[in-house]
Amino acid sequence: EEFEDALNKAFQKNKNRINVQGFRKGKAPRAMVEKIYGPGIFYEDAANELIPELYDKAMESDECKDLDIVSRPEIDVTQIEKGQTFIFTAEVALRPEVELGQYKGFEDIEKKTAEVTDEEVDQEIDRVRDQNSRTITVEDRPVQDGDIAVIDYEGFESGVAFEGGKGENHELTIGSHSFIPGFEEQLIGHSTGEEFDIDVTFPEQYHSEDLAGKPAVFKVKINSIKTKELPEMNDEFAEEVSDFDTLAEYKEDTKKKLAERKQQGLDAEFKQAVLRKAVENAKMDIPQAMIDEQARSLVNDYAQRLQAQGLSMDMYLKYTGQKLEDLQTQFASEAKTRIENSLVLDAIAKAENVEVTEEDIEKEFENMASMYQMEIDKIKEIIGDAEKENMKKDLAAQKAYDLITK
Repeated sequence: EEFEDALNKAFQKNKNRINVQGFRKGKAPRAMVEKIYGPGIFYEDAANELIPELYDKAMESDECKDLDIVSRPEIDVTQIEKGQTFIFTAEVALRPEVELGQYKGFEDIEKKTAEVTDEEVDQEIDRVRDQNSRTITVEDRPVQDGDIAVIDYEGFESGVAFEGGKGENHELTIGSHSFIPGFEEQLIGHSTGEEFDIDVTFPEQYHSEDLAGKPAVFKVKINSIKTKELPEMNDEFAEEVSDFDTLAEYKEDTKKKLAERKQQGLDAEFKQAVLRKAVENAKMDIPQAMIDEQARSLVNDYAQRLQAQGLSMDMYLKYTGQKLEDLQTQFASEAKTRIENSLVLDAIAKAENVEVTEEDIEKEFENMASMYQMEIDKIKEIIGDAEKENMKKDLAAQKAYDLITK
């Protein structure tokens, strides 16, 4: 009866698009349409109408409501025929059990202390000097490495200009490697006003298949040469870029901050090493469907990051010559690692009877309010019961992580 009702809905949905000789469009009876086009004409739409509803109903049943499902269902229709019961199976992956081994007290994993050299301090200060540099025009010498050459250029392949190969007054930093390999180096030694040719070969993996691996000639003119003039490293510079009056004080503070940053990195490496050791000592059988689901999620996250940079996933795949399936395969290893880490931390949280208090949750709400610049009450309105439960699991996992890496 349910299937018959779905077939009728499918007919009503599609009837205005079906032509039957002798009837105005949309006026032919369903029986006539099925006689001409076959009884299966509405099966797919009827199935698509029923499957989500029946699957959700099954998940709410006593038999399934406690299942910890970690993948989308794989649907297999086993019987679909007019006048018969509609039958399909839904195969899902369940969260695997974890058998923990040793997960703390790894004395062989060294906890390192950060050390900062004077050379690293000078490099950091040079970076700040570069940020505070001014650009000046050079007229008394040719292009050198590190200069900014302002150029006109046009590229030719087999004597024919190619699309996207022309630019005017383009500022190119020598050594930035932002142009085709070999291009920037051939600017060195040339002076303002010079016109000359540059011979290059496009990389084999170039995004334009028409040019990949082919030789090309660029006609170039140097319009001007610019360079960065760095401020002197003295007390005056320290006073301008920091809260300190002397260069010695500024250097000492820079060393302290570099040490803190370096220590954070070393601590993160130590914690990851401990977690991976705990994962290696654990036993679990992760379903492939669970890995596929996580990989899809990572691809979606990557697509959002690309979009934020103004690049669609379709454009990215075109430039890299990849398919979406290739990208998902690339993320499979990271997906597996993330799943292993999560499962082991959840198991440790249970083994150690880790508790998440209301105070912990309230603090997390405060962090979220600060991050999204919203009122706490508004955050609480948005977060539903399911999201709050996931928040508790995440906080428990973080506590477990802190416990084994302290």
